[in-house]
Amino acid sequence: MTTMEEIKQISEFLDQINDDTSIPRNIRRGASECKDLLIKSEDEIDVRIASSIFKLEVLADDPNIPLHGRTMIWNIISRLESIKN
Repeated sequence: MTTMEEIKQISEFLDQINDDTSIPRNIRRGASECKDLLIKSEDEIDVRIASSIFKLEVLADDPNIPLHGRTMIWNIISRLESIKN
């Protein structure tokens, strides 16, 4: 699978977080920002991935996020890290 195909799949996972109303609005907004960063940024792919991982780690540490939301974010981070290496 190419890097862009992986990014597209990860974007779909970020959309799932954004569409889940049981996840707080600030987390959903952050997921949407990560998607925009991954897809629309003019930066190199490595920079976009690293920036997204950092932002997602901050979101996963939010005490208000439900367990399933945190698990989804960890899975996304794992997928991004596998692309980066």
